[in-house]
This record gives sequence, C-alpha cells and structure tokens, in this order.
Amino acid sequence: MRFFITALLCLTGVSAFSPTSFVNHRHTCSSSFLKSAVAEEAVVGIVSDATQLRNIAVIAHVDHGKTTLVDALIRQSGVFRDAQQSDEAGERVMDNEDQEKERGITILAKNLAVMRNGMKINVMDTPGHADFGGEVERVLNMADGVLLVVDSVEGPKPQTRFVLDKALKKGMQAMVVVNKIDRPAARPDYVVDMCFDLFAELDATDEQMDFRVVYASGLLGKSGHEPDELAEDMGPLFDAIVESIDPPKVPSTESDDLQALVANIDYDNFKGKLGIARITAGSVKKGQAVALGQPDKPKKTGRIGELFVFDNLGKREVDEASAGEIIMFSGLGDVEIGDTLLTNEAGGANAADPLEPIAVEQPTVRMTLGVNKSPLAGREGKFLTSRMIRDRLFKELDRNVALQVAETDSADRYEVSGRGQLHLTVLIETMRREGFELEVGPPTVIYKENEETGQMEEPWEKVEVRVPEEYVGGVVDLFNGRKAELQDMGKEEAEGGMSTVEYLVPTRGMLGLRSSLLTATRGTAIIDSVFDSYRPRITGEIQGRDKGSLLAFADGSATTFGLEGAQDRGKLMISPNDEVYKGMIVGIHQRPGDLEVNVCKTKALTNMRSANKGITVGLQGSIEMSLDACVEYLAADEILEVTPSKFRMAKNPDMAGKKKK
Repeated sequence: MRFFITALLCLTGVSAFSPTSFVNHRHTCSSSFLKSAVAEEAVVGIVSDATQLRNIAVIAHVDHGKTTLVDALIRQSGVFRDAQQSDEAGERVMDNEDQEKERGITILAKNLAVMRNGMKINVMDTPGHADFGGEVERVLNMADGVLLVVDSVEGPKPQTRFVLDKALKKGMQAMVVVNKIDRPAARPDYVVDMCFDLFAELDATDEQMDFRVVYASGLLGKSGHEPDELAEDMGPLFDAIVESIDPPKVPSTESDDLQALVANIDYDNFKGKLGIARITAGSVKKGQAVALGQPDKPKKTGRIGELFVFDNLGKREVDEASAGEIIMFSGLGDVEIGDTLLTNEAGGANAADPLEPIAVEQPTVRMTLGVNKSPLAGREGKFLTSRMIRDRLFKELDRNVALQVAETDSADRYEVSGRGQLHLTVLIETMRREGFELEVGPPTVIYKENEETGQMEEPWEKVEVRVPEEYVGGVVDLFNGRKAELQDMGKEEAEGGMSTVEYLVPTRGMLGLRSSLLTATRGTAIIDSVFDSYRPRITGEIQGRDKGSLLAFADGSATTFGLEGAQDRGKLMISPNDEVYKGMIVGIHQRPGDLEVNVCKTKALTNMRSANKGITVGLQGSIEMSLDACVEYLAADEILEVTPSKFRMAKNPDMAGKKKK
C-alpha cells in the first residue's frame, strides 16, 4: 500500500511525512536526511483555490505492496542529495516507528502533501491490518476519495472489503490501483473483475461502480492505464488521481462558518498537544478565538497558537487556512479526537453547530493489564505502580480511538479492550519498551446482548488461509475443532498455486489458533482475518490447546542438571541460570495437564564413582517465546509477566486458590 505515496512524489520532488509522529520522525528516525531534504526542497504548500486541492486516502489489505512503492519512488524522486543520504534513510521511510519496521506493517495512519503543476494532493497513508481498522475509519473523515490498492495476483482480500465498505458508505469515489503488475503470475483482468464484484456486493452507486483503474509496479517504479503498456514513471497514476478524485466541496469560507473535525492528535515537546483536522467549512486564522465542541457537550474555548499545513517532509506554518485544507494547530491543550473546531469570536454567537464525532467499530477482544506482582517484580522496570499504569493507559485513549480502558474491581488491574489480539499486544510492547512492568491476563472475547432477541451474541471473524495443497487437511481439522463454518475452498489457477480455504469462525476460536496453523503447515500458511459480525453464542467450550505446561517446583535458578531431567517431559522455554519461582511456566508438557518439574535440582556431590560417570545427555535448545506467542499460549488460569527484557508466564495464583477451595 505504501508504494503509491512515494510514487506520487517521484515526479514532484516531494517526500513523505508522518504527522502522527513528526517529533519522533525528526528527532529519532534518521533526522539528518529529513532536515537536509526539507532545506533543499522549497515547495509552497499553500493553495488559494480548493479546486487545486485533492485529499485522498490510500487503503489496502496488508502486504499488498505499498511499502516497496513508497521506498523505491522516494529514491527516484530526487529527494535525497546522494547515495549516502539515501542509505541513511533506510527502507520504508513512511514506517518510522520501531515496531512498524520490525513487524513490517503500518500501525499508525500518516499524512503527507504532494505538489504537482500547482495542484496540491494531501495523501493519508493507512494501516492494512484489520486490528488497526480504527486508524482507517478515523483518517477517512479527512479524505474526499480513496486509492484502493490490490495485489495483481491475490486480488481483493478480507481487509480490502472492510476498508472499501467504510469508504463507499461515506459516498467517496474510489480508484483501483492494481499493484505488483510485474509479477509473473499477475492476472490483472481477473483482479479487476473481482474488484467490480466486490463493489457490487457492497451496494456501490452507479458512479462508484464506474471506477478508474491504474496498473502499477512499485518495484520498477512504473504505472500505466494498460497492464502491458506502462510508462517509465508514476505520471499516469498521478494524472488519474487529479482527473478521477473530486476536489473538496466548499460550502463557505466565512470565518463564522468554521467547522473542522479533529481526526488525529500529535504531541510536540515544545508546543504541547497538536490537533490535526480537515476544514469542512469556513476558514481559520492564527491567533483566532475558537472553541472545541461536540454535540450535547459543553464547549472548550481558547485561541489558535500556531497554524500549519502539510508540506514536503514536514509542516509549514501559515497565517490562515480555508475549507478543504488539512491543518495542524496548537494552543488548545484539551483537544480530543472527535472535537469540532468552531469560531468563538463574539462569544460564539454566530458559530456553526459541531459535527458528529467519529464513529468507529466496537472492540471485540479484551485483556487485563495490571501491576506486576510476581516474586521477581521490580528488578528492571522504571514504571511499576498502578497509578503510572493507569495514567499511561488513559493517555493512549487520546490517539487510539478504537481502544477502550475500564476500571475493574481490583485497584491494581485495568480492563483494556481492542479490535484484536495484535491491537492489544502492540500497546503492551510499546509500554514494555517505555520501561513498564505489567501483569497481563489471557485475551477473552466481548459478548453482547441482542436488544431485539435478548440472546447473548459473540463476535465472528472471516478467515482466509492460503496454504500448499498437501497441508489443507491439517488446516481443515484445526478449524473443525474450533466450531468454524466452511465458506469456500479452491486452488489458484497458476502452476504450483496455493490452495485457499475460507471459514467463518468465532473470535474465541481464533485465540491461539495462528501458532497451531503455522505448526501444522510447517510455517507456510498465510492467514488473513477480519471481523464479520456478531452471531448467537455457541454453547459449550471451544477446543483450546491440547497440551499442558511444565511448572517450576520451587524458587531458585535453573541448573543444567535440573533441565536435563525436565526436558524429557516436554519442550523447555528457559535456559540454565534463569531465575524461576514456584508456579512459573518453564516449558510445554508433551501431554495434556500440567506437571511440576524441579529445574533447580543440583547434582549430589559424593565420593562414589560409577561406570557412567561423566556421561551427560546434553541440553536441547529452548523455545524463544515472543510477546505475541506468549499471549497466544496463555490459558484461562495463566498470566503473563512483562518486563523490559523478559517475558515470564505463570499460573494465576488467585485462580489456583479458588481451585483449592
């Protein structure tokens, strides 16, 4: 998906910018090349006529090729002074957060501005993963049209449907970009037909069904109107955007009519909280008296401190901006996503009404986060108390619109709800890197009562698995054990193509399923899932993991002698000299049920000799468990201890006490 953003820049000499992390981008992410590029590229980012403005969002399924396109086309756009500066920039310039680079996915939505022939294009880069759908819904409020990026082989995927449905319901015009057209197995005609069918299924209007199609290759930096007639640059793509996406509608440019819905929040160490909004109507000036309002809520008043528009790699300070433009402003410390920026001149007597706040899908998965209370707590982290954890979680709500945080009966534990397991583990990983120590409970689904029928309902997901044909049987067996319903099964036409299996499965059946699928398919499965709907709750339990845990018998340090005896019972997760405590999970049992093992046992020192003295079995390698793997492994009576350098799982002592009673 990210490819197109830089592709647009290729002919304009403009580069990409991430508003949600501008300060980090400038200070922590290859700042030298960003500053020099801005100094060399003096592009005026202010347009006086809304017809010379386009606001577009780039939406796509995860891994449909935007990153490579952005990366390749930034390099051919002349932004970098020389090869050395280009090397300093690294790969995936748009993904400047550490986790984005490590996971290879976009997590935060970002903005940038492009100038070409006097035309300014504000481009919103969005995540492709279903768990970060809240970012897409938030960003679509700032766009007038969308670029739907589709892989030339895979075609539309579950997340493609989700993001396109949101755009079409807002009445936006979509333009389809068939990416990776240079792949040997590319089938552009089939992909375009599948896109047309998808538009029809989503009840698109006749105007939306008549979408423009552009073919592109991010790897080669080419685009064109026919799959076999590509230009040597991204000019055709840029021209198609200008021709196919309508300019913003401007009902008024009068100051009293100001309406600007805040869709994002940024933070600057010197300017404080910054709001990012698209001006729907009216105009705003630097230093103007304004108010932040939401329907049925009291207004928050103040004055605009500094006013910016997006330009090049950063933002440009301006004195005034009018309808259609996307702005960033300071001076209002209590700004929130969903607020509407209104005029407050003359006490707001002539101010317009606030716009409806941003509506996002409700969370489907929850986890508990609390104070680390293990025997090894407090040795590494800087932030340990419940007050620090609470403040950090509620601060996250400022920008993460799809997240919900609630108090629990316990003063040191909080309930955090999100779109999926990945959505929550990204937050936990971020807090871990900031120096927090946490105790994390297992993920559970959120049930809700149907107001009409009174039945309890649970979330279901649509899952698509692409896998080599010889592993299809194992995939089907796993889904059957999770109460899933088979929707479709087929095989790609290309020689050596993968088999595709589509299921509807309860979300609680998906918890912990990914690792089992990867094991059953020798790591070859490609798994895509997206929330489908709420359906009546299935009676009975859904099969979880089929093996128990190896538990530490006592407190102490693991010894080689103790681990040699324990490894016969299953696969170990620890190494010699690792500190353990009673009830801590040290491995995976080879049978159902838990088993206590003494990994701290030392060899008896005597003067007795034997024939096999000195013969050692040798230790097998231990399993390296990442945060995502640990969360998937957790059973209902287990907890995860997260510290800046360690992940430790253990039996929940509270639940163990209940069982004894």
